[in-house]
Amino acid sequence: MIENVQHNLPLEDNFDLRELLGVLWTGKIWIVLITGVFALSSVFYAISLPNYYKARVLLAPAQADHGGLSGALAQFGGLASLAGVSLGAGESNESKIAQEIMKSWSFIEEFISNNNIALEVSAVKGWDKLSNKVLIDDTLYDEQSGTWLIKDKESGKLGPPNSWQLFEEFSEILSVSEDKKSGFVSISMEYYSPRLAKDWVDMYVRAINKHMQKRQVERVANNIAYLEAQIKKTSITEMREVFYKIIEEQTKNKMVAEASPDYAFVTISPSMLPEKKSRPKRALICVLGTLMGGMLSVIWVFCRHFWQA
Repeated sequence: MIENVQHNLPLEDNFDLRELLGVLWTGKIWIVLITGVFALSSVFYAISLPNYYKARVLLAPAQADHGGLSGALAQFGGLASLAGVSLGAGESNESKIAQEIMKSWSFIEEFISNNNIALEVSAVKGWDKLSNKVLIDDTLYDEQSGTWLIKDKESGKLGPPNSWQLFEEFSEILSVSEDKKSGFVSISMEYYSPRLAKDWVDMYVRAINKHMQKRQVERVANNIAYLEAQIKKTSITEMREVFYKIIEEQTKNKMVAEASPDYAFVTISPSMLPEKKSRPKRALICVLGTLMGGMLSVIWVFCRHFWQA
Protein backbone atom coordinates (compact mmCIF):
# COMPACT_ATOMS: atom_id res chain seq x y z
CA MET A 1 0.00 0.00 0.00
CA ILE A 2 2.81 2.38 0.99
CA GLU A 3 4.74 1.43 -2.13
CA ASN A 4 1.74 2.33 -4.33
CA VAL A 5 1.49 5.77 -2.72
CA GLN A 6 5.21 6.34 -3.21
CA HIS A 7 4.94 5.30 -6.84
CA ASN A 8 2.00 7.65 -7.37
CA LEU A 9 3.74 10.75 -5.96
CA PRO A 10 6.00 11.37 -8.98
CA LEU A 11 2.98 11.05 -11.27
CA GLU A 12 1.09 13.64 -9.22
CA ASP A 13 4.12 15.93 -9.25
CA ASN A 14 4.46 15.57 -12.98
CA PHE A 15 0.79 16.20 -13.38
CA ASP A 16 0.98 19.37 -11.28
CA LEU A 17 3.97 20.60 -13.27
CA ARG A 18 2.19 19.92 -16.54
CA GLU A 19 -0.83 21.77 -15.20
CA LEU A 20 1.26 24.79 -14.27
CA LEU A 21 2.96 24.81 -17.63
CA GLY A 22 -0.43 24.49 -19.24
CA VAL A 23 -1.71 27.51 -17.30
CA LEU A 24 1.32 29.53 -18.41
CA TRP A 25 0.87 28.44 -22.03
CA THR A 26 -2.80 29.34 -21.95
CA GLY A 27 -2.00 32.78 -20.56
CA LYS A 28 1.00 33.39 -22.79
CA ILE A 29 -0.69 36.32 -24.49
CA TRP A 30 -1.23 38.03 -21.15
CA ILE A 31 2.37 37.35 -20.17
CA VAL A 32 3.71 38.79 -23.41
CA LEU A 33 1.43 41.84 -23.24
CA ILE A 34 2.12 42.71 -19.60
CA THR A 35 5.85 42.11 -19.93
CA GLY A 36 5.92 44.19 -23.12
CA VAL A 37 4.08 47.06 -21.45
CA PHE A 38 6.52 47.06 -18.54
CA ALA A 39 9.49 46.83 -20.89
CA LEU A 40 8.32 49.76 -23.01
CA SER A 41 7.40 51.79 -19.93
CA SER A 42 10.82 51.20 -18.39
CA VAL A 43 12.49 52.29 -21.65
CA PHE A 44 10.47 55.52 -21.82
CA TYR A 45 11.06 56.15 -18.12
CA ALA A 46 14.82 55.61 -18.46
CA ILE A 47 14.97 57.93 -21.47
CA SER A 48 13.03 60.65 -19.61
CA LEU A 49 15.54 60.78 -16.76
CA PRO A 50 18.17 63.53 -17.04
CA ASN A 51 21.87 62.74 -16.90
CA TYR A 52 23.91 63.49 -13.80
CA TYR A 53 27.65 64.09 -13.74
CA LYS A 54 29.92 63.72 -10.72
CA ALA A 55 33.03 65.82 -10.09
CA ARG A 56 35.34 64.72 -7.31
CA VAL A 57 38.39 66.09 -5.51
CA LEU A 58 40.67 64.21 -3.11
CA LEU A 59 42.11 66.14 -0.18
CA ALA A 60 44.60 65.58 2.61
CA PRO A 61 44.37 67.36 5.98
CA ALA A 62 46.83 70.24 5.97
CA GLN A 63 47.38 70.30 9.74
CA ALA A 64 46.09 68.34 12.69
CA ASP A 65 46.72 71.03 15.29
CA HIS A 66 47.27 74.72 14.68
CA GLY A 67 49.03 75.69 17.88
CA GLY A 68 46.16 76.88 20.01
CA LEU A 69 46.49 78.36 23.45
CA SER A 70 46.83 75.00 25.19
CA GLY A 71 49.55 73.90 22.79
CA ALA A 72 51.51 77.10 23.36
CA LEU A 73 51.22 76.91 27.13
CA ALA A 74 52.42 73.30 27.16
CA GLN A 75 55.85 74.44 25.95
CA PHE A 76 56.49 76.17 29.27
CA GLY A 77 55.82 73.26 31.65
CA GLY A 78 55.56 74.35 35.26
CA LEU A 79 55.41 78.04 34.36
CA ALA A 80 52.08 77.44 32.61
CA SER A 81 50.45 76.56 35.91
CA LEU A 82 51.59 79.92 37.26
CA ALA A 83 49.53 81.59 34.55
CA GLY A 84 46.40 80.13 36.07
CA VAL A 85 45.28 78.58 32.76
CA SER A 86 44.31 74.92 32.50
CA LEU A 87 46.16 73.06 29.74
CA GLY A 88 43.47 70.41 29.29
CA ALA A 89 43.53 68.03 26.34
CA GLY A 90 44.87 68.82 22.89
CA GLU A 91 42.74 70.59 20.32
CA SER A 92 40.21 68.66 18.27
CA ASN A 93 41.34 67.41 14.92
CA GLU A 94 40.80 70.24 12.47
CA SER A 95 40.01 67.85 9.60
CA LYS A 96 37.14 66.26 11.55
CA ILE A 97 35.79 69.67 12.48
CA ALA A 98 36.04 70.89 8.88
CA GLN A 99 34.14 67.86 7.58
CA GLU A 100 31.27 68.47 9.99
CA ILE A 101 31.22 72.16 9.11
CA MET A 102 31.08 71.34 5.38
CA LYS A 103 27.91 69.31 5.94
CA SER A 104 26.30 71.82 8.29
CA TRP A 105 23.20 73.81 7.47
CA SER A 106 24.78 77.20 8.25
CA PHE A 107 27.85 76.62 6.06
CA ILE A 108 25.81 75.36 3.09
CA GLU A 109 23.41 78.28 3.42
CA GLU A 110 26.33 80.73 3.44
CA PHE A 111 27.94 79.00 0.43
CA ILE A 112 24.72 79.19 -1.63
CA SER A 113 24.18 82.81 -0.67
CA ASN A 114 27.77 83.95 -1.31
CA ASN A 115 27.86 82.32 -4.75
CA ASN A 116 24.25 83.16 -5.70
CA ILE A 117 23.38 79.63 -6.85
CA ALA A 118 19.93 79.20 -5.29
CA LEU A 119 18.36 79.08 -8.77
CA GLU A 120 20.71 76.33 -9.98
CA VAL A 121 20.24 74.33 -6.79
CA SER A 122 16.46 74.49 -6.56
CA ALA A 123 14.89 75.19 -9.96
CA VAL A 124 16.85 73.24 -12.59
CA LYS A 125 15.49 70.12 -14.33
CA GLY A 126 18.32 69.28 -16.75
CA TRP A 127 21.20 70.41 -18.92
CA ASP A 128 21.45 71.19 -22.63
CA LYS A 129 24.73 69.79 -23.89
CA LEU A 130 24.74 71.77 -27.14
CA SER A 131 24.29 75.18 -25.54
CA ASN A 132 25.99 74.17 -22.28
CA LYS A 133 23.15 75.72 -20.31
CA VAL A 134 20.98 74.40 -17.52
CA LEU A 135 17.25 73.97 -18.17
CA ILE A 136 15.05 75.91 -15.77
CA ASP A 137 11.85 74.28 -14.53
CA ASP A 138 9.19 76.86 -15.41
CA THR A 139 6.85 75.45 -12.76
CA LEU A 140 9.33 76.56 -10.10
CA TYR A 141 10.79 79.73 -11.59
CA ASP A 142 9.52 82.22 -14.19
CA GLU A 143 12.55 83.39 -16.17
CA GLN A 144 10.71 86.23 -17.91
CA SER A 145 9.53 87.93 -14.74
CA GLY A 146 12.33 86.57 -12.54
CA THR A 147 9.93 85.35 -9.87
CA TRP A 148 9.90 82.15 -7.85
CA LEU A 149 6.85 79.89 -8.02
CA ILE A 150 7.57 77.53 -5.13
CA LYS A 151 4.57 77.09 -2.87
CA ASP A 152 5.15 77.48 0.86
CA LYS A 153 3.66 74.56 2.77
CA GLU A 154 2.50 76.67 5.72
CA SER A 155 1.26 79.90 4.14
CA GLY A 156 0.47 78.55 0.68
CA LYS A 157 2.10 81.60 -0.93
CA LEU A 158 4.41 81.42 -3.93
CA GLY A 159 7.98 82.51 -3.45
CA PRO A 160 11.64 81.44 -3.28
CA PRO A 161 12.75 78.26 -1.47
CA ASN A 162 13.46 78.67 2.20
CA SER A 163 16.81 78.01 3.83
CA TRP A 164 15.92 74.44 4.86
CA GLN A 165 14.75 73.49 1.36
CA LEU A 166 18.00 74.75 -0.16
CA PHE A 167 20.00 72.87 2.47
CA GLU A 168 18.21 69.58 1.73
CA GLU A 169 18.54 69.97 -2.04
CA PHE A 170 22.22 70.89 -1.87
CA SER A 171 22.91 68.02 0.53
CA GLU A 172 21.71 65.63 -2.17
CA ILE A 173 24.27 67.14 -4.56
CA LEU A 174 27.13 67.14 -2.05
CA SER A 175 29.02 64.13 -0.71
CA VAL A 176 31.80 64.30 1.89
CA SER A 177 33.59 61.12 2.99
CA GLU A 178 36.85 60.16 4.68
CA ASP A 179 39.08 57.15 4.13
CA LYS A 180 39.70 55.85 7.65
CA LYS A 181 43.02 54.23 6.71
CA SER A 182 44.69 57.06 4.78
CA GLY A 183 42.82 59.98 6.35
CA PHE A 184 42.19 61.44 2.90
CA VAL A 185 38.91 63.30 2.43
CA SER A 186 36.83 63.02 -0.75
CA ILE A 187 34.40 65.77 -1.76
CA SER A 188 32.11 65.24 -4.73
CA MET A 189 29.27 67.08 -6.41
CA GLU A 190 26.71 65.31 -8.61
CA TYR A 191 24.73 67.63 -10.86
CA TYR A 192 23.08 67.96 -14.28
CA SER A 193 25.89 70.12 -15.67
CA PRO A 194 29.42 68.66 -15.57
CA ARG A 195 30.93 72.16 -15.67
CA LEU A 196 28.93 73.38 -12.68
CA ALA A 197 29.67 70.17 -10.78
CA LYS A 198 33.41 70.77 -11.20
CA ASP A 199 33.20 74.50 -10.46
CA TRP A 200 31.18 73.92 -7.30
CA VAL A 201 33.61 71.32 -5.98
CA ASP A 202 36.53 73.71 -6.44
CA MET A 203 34.57 76.58 -4.89
CA TYR A 204 33.60 74.40 -1.94
CA VAL A 205 37.20 73.47 -1.17
CA ARG A 206 38.23 77.13 -1.28
CA ALA A 207 35.28 78.06 0.92
CA ILE A 208 36.07 75.55 3.66
CA ASN A 209 39.74 76.48 3.65
CA LYS A 210 38.86 80.14 3.94
CA HIS A 211 36.34 79.43 6.69
CA MET A 212 38.79 77.38 8.75
CA GLN A 213 41.54 79.96 8.20
CA LYS A 214 39.28 82.77 9.42
CA ARG A 215 38.18 80.64 12.37
CA GLN A 216 41.78 80.03 13.44
CA VAL A 217 42.82 83.67 13.04
CA GLU A 218 39.90 84.78 15.21
CA ARG A 219 40.69 82.14 17.81
CA VAL A 220 44.37 83.16 18.04
CA ALA A 221 43.40 86.85 18.18
CA ASN A 222 41.10 86.08 21.11
CA ASN A 223 43.94 84.18 22.81
CA ILE A 224 46.28 87.14 22.40
CA ALA A 225 43.65 89.57 23.71
CA TYR A 226 43.10 87.35 26.74
CA LEU A 227 46.83 87.12 27.48
CA GLU A 228 47.29 90.88 27.11
CA ALA A 229 44.48 91.39 29.62
CA GLN A 230 46.21 89.02 32.04
CA ILE A 231 49.47 90.96 31.73
CA LYS A 232 47.69 94.11 32.88
CA LYS A 233 46.26 92.29 35.88
CA THR A 234 49.51 90.89 37.27
CA SER A 235 52.68 92.49 38.56
CA ILE A 236 54.60 89.23 38.97
CA THR A 237 57.60 89.31 36.67
CA GLU A 238 57.67 85.54 36.03
CA MET A 239 53.99 85.52 35.06
CA ARG A 240 54.39 88.46 32.72
CA GLU A 241 57.35 86.67 31.12
CA VAL A 242 55.24 83.58 30.47
CA PHE A 243 52.46 85.65 28.96
CA TYR A 244 54.82 87.51 26.63
CA LYS A 245 56.36 84.27 25.39
CA ILE A 246 52.95 82.77 24.76
CA ILE A 247 51.84 85.91 22.93
CA GLU A 248 54.93 85.62 20.75
CA GLU A 249 54.02 82.03 19.86
CA GLN A 250 50.41 82.94 19.20
CA THR A 251 51.46 85.81 16.95
CA LYS A 252 53.52 83.37 14.90
CA ASN A 253 50.52 81.04 14.65
CA LYS A 254 48.36 83.90 13.45
CA MET A 255 50.87 84.85 10.77
CA VAL A 256 51.09 81.23 9.58
CA ALA A 257 47.30 80.97 9.42
CA GLU A 258 46.92 84.23 7.47
CA ALA A 259 49.59 83.11 4.97
CA SER A 260 48.02 79.66 4.36
CA PRO A 261 45.26 79.63 1.70
CA ASP A 262 45.11 75.80 1.93
CA TYR A 263 44.67 75.99 5.65
CA ALA A 264 42.45 72.96 6.34
CA PHE A 265 43.01 70.78 3.26
CA VAL A 266 45.64 70.29 0.58
CA THR A 267 44.50 68.98 -2.79
CA ILE A 268 45.92 65.56 -3.63
CA SER A 269 43.89 64.83 -6.75
CA PRO A 270 42.25 67.91 -8.32
CA SER A 271 38.78 67.77 -9.81
CA MET A 272 38.42 67.05 -13.52
CA LEU A 273 35.58 67.88 -15.88
CA PRO A 274 33.47 64.68 -15.93
CA GLU A 275 33.00 63.25 -19.43
CA LYS A 276 30.66 60.36 -18.59
CA LYS A 277 27.40 60.47 -16.70
CA SER A 278 27.29 58.95 -13.23
CA ARG A 279 23.58 58.13 -13.44
CA PRO A 280 20.98 57.03 -14.37
CA LYS A 281 21.84 53.42 -15.24
CA ARG A 282 19.35 53.15 -18.08
CA ALA A 283 20.18 49.60 -19.14
CA LEU A 284 19.70 48.37 -15.57
CA ILE A 285 16.39 50.21 -15.29
CA CYS A 286 15.14 48.55 -18.48
CA VAL A 287 16.24 45.08 -17.39
CA LEU A 288 14.68 45.42 -13.94
CA GLY A 289 11.47 46.84 -15.42
CA THR A 290 11.17 43.93 -17.85
CA LEU A 291 11.84 41.35 -15.13
CA MET A 292 9.25 42.95 -12.89
CA GLY A 293 6.73 42.88 -15.73
CA GLY A 294 7.47 39.21 -16.36
CA MET A 295 7.01 38.24 -12.72
CA LEU A 296 3.81 40.25 -12.33
CA SER A 297 2.39 38.80 -15.55
CA VAL A 298 3.00 35.23 -14.33
CA ILE A 299 1.38 36.03 -10.99
CA TRP A 300 -1.57 37.58 -12.82
CA VAL A 301 -2.04 34.51 -15.04
CA PHE A 302 -2.03 32.14 -12.07
CA CYS A 303 -4.41 34.31 -10.03
CA ARG A 304 -6.76 34.61 -13.01
CA HIS A 305 -6.70 30.83 -13.51
CA PHE A 306 -7.54 30.02 -9.87
CA TRP A 307 -10.25 32.67 -9.71
CA GLN A 308 -11.97 31.15 -12.71
CA ALA A 309 -11.49 27.58 -11.51
